[in-house]
Amino acid sequence: STISMDSLKTSLLQLECHFTWALLKEHVSLEALEETILDHITFLVQYEIRDYNLLSYVNHLKNSNEEALRNLKKAEEAIQKHHPDEIAKRSLVTWGNYAWIYYHMQRYEEAQTYVSKVENICKKLSSTAHGKIQLLEIYAEKGWALLRFGRHYFERAKDCFENALQSEPNNPDFSAGYAIAMYRLEGEAQRYGGEQRPCLEALQRAVELNPRDTTVVALFALELQRLNRGNEGERYIEEGLQKTPDFPVFLRHAANFYRKKGEVNKAVEILKRALALTPNSVVLHHQLRLCYRFKALQLKKARYPPQQEMENLIQLAIFHFKIVIDKKPVFFSAYSDLAGTYAIGKRYEEAEETFQKVLQRNDLACDEKQDIYFNYGHFQQFHMKSESKAIKYYIECLKIEKDSYSRKKCSKIVETLLKQKIESGLGGATDIGTLGLVHYLNGKKQEAIECYEEAIALDPNNEEYLNALAELQLSI
Repeated sequence: STISMDSLKTSLLQLECHFTWALLKEHVSLEALEETILDHITFLVQYEIRDYNLLSYVNHLKNSNEEALRNLKKAEEAIQKHHPDEIAKRSLVTWGNYAWIYYHMQRYEEAQTYVSKVENICKKLSSTAHGKIQLLEIYAEKGWALLRFGRHYFERAKDCFENALQSEPNNPDFSAGYAIAMYRLEGEAQRYGGEQRPCLEALQRAVELNPRDTTVVALFALELQRLNRGNEGERYIEEGLQKTPDFPVFLRHAANFYRKKGEVNKAVEILKRALALTPNSVVLHHQLRLCYRFKALQLKKARYPPQQEMENLIQLAIFHFKIVIDKKPVFFSAYSDLAGTYAIGKRYEEAEETFQKVLQRNDLACDEKQDIYFNYGHFQQFHMKSESKAIKYYIECLKIEKDSYSRKKCSKIVETLLKQKIESGLGGATDIGTLGLVHYLNGKKQEAIECYEEAIALDPNNEEYLNALAELQLSI
């Protein structure tokens, strides 16, 4: 029987599975994601169906479709083990992934078979009341997959869990997903600016519904700490250490809690315990290097810093940093941190190289790029003692229009630097013209015009200022 390719493709696009959820591989490091999922399977058996489904999609993105089929087989085995009386209902995402993978392998008959299986089950379900219930499960699975793909997906993940909770407000799994998505969004807002949406209530609710889930317990504690209620938070962390002493995800959050509290040695000890359990976890290496860097900076503040000990800590921090960047090249903020760590150790050439490496990438989001320009400007200003270069990069940050913390910081610093220079009488036309540009980039047209007029009075034939002024006058 010949299959109509058009109708097959149309049916495939209607399936609810990882292939239709717009999860783009450029937003993740596939190797790091694969390791996270494998660790998850080891430590959280109850989520293995979801994990094997996602793993099959990651395999496909890495061009290993055979491996993907093997993991879908494992998902099917897990469905039989956990839900023997609802096999068809629980298999919709798995079968959808099967259909897509066979399609990509050009095994169209098999793809069509799985498409038909899904369509038949959906017909059956929609004629009974259970249709809705199964879709909630799929919403949740989609939400968890979105969370795994990083910061560009948190908003969509939150919506998935929110939709599921409307029908089942007391479902612990939906509640945990929603709380984690809210926590991540709040973290993004703290880091880059943007709408702050408090997540404490969502976390508290998730903890009440499932006190055994120490992941949400830990995030709840971290959020309490962020709100200056660290003593309350610490009780939850200590309980979690009793409940799940060997669960790496919890240990990582616990370590983060103690590092933020300033108990860095305790954090290092917990991280080493977690690393023994999951040696390839990028996040653990990332946390360790934050600890070593923190300790190096503490020593640097001493009146007579112990050079050798500082060197050792910087070496350790750099060692873990390199693992992070190697395994997860899309972890952009790590580059600035690595460069900053080189700078603490006065290794300026390596710092410069690291900045250049990340500045040349073309897959940075606007706020990430602003963040890196800010850090690079800071490096030029304070380590290389070059004010003119610093100003140049602060302005590069301002040229990106997105409103963010880094942009606000750059704007403030660069205005202060230029005004100090001008007021001390050391500033020439160039500085006044540059200040004009800063005002212009910040939308202060009147101030920009005044600066350009002043610059032209000092340097009457400067094309750049004349053109800028003409343009501004036309736009007002």
